[in-house]
Amino acid sequence: PTDQYPPYSGFHLTHYLQGKFNVKSQNLIFIAFSAGVVAAVTAAMQWQRQGGKIKGLIAFDGWGVPLLGDFPVYRISHDEFTHYSSAILGTGKLSFYADPAVDHLDLWRSPHQVQGWLCETTTDKTFLSRLSLMEFLGKVL
Repeated sequence: PTDQYPPYSGFHLTHYLQGKFNVKSQNLIFIAFSAGVVAAVTAAMQWQRQGGKIKGLIAFDGWGVPLLGDFPVYRISHDEFTHYSSAILGTGKLSFYADPAVDHLDLWRSPHQVQGWLCETTTDKTFLSRLSLMEFLGKVL
């Protein structure tokens, strides 16, 4: 509820989720955009520390945000530069960047119109496959 709390506050997001769900019985997937990625990473880690299960975290354009945690993470970026400049902070085994580049908000507003590259990372290589953002989301969800 970003009308009540800052979108980047993991503390507030965790508190909100605790009021809505039973930690021990809920398996969550976090889908976050921009500054909300900060809150999602923090809340997901806290949820897990409290005994909950995190099935994944999908980070839409969380540029410069470390994607940490003992759960699957997926980085989605609006362009190649943003994607690779954040890759050192974590991308997960599957990630996506738009090509051609799109406006930051277009990832969230119009994912069905975004084309780009699936990046599948193994221990020593990254494989690229052309697909739409909707196809990528279908794959990870």
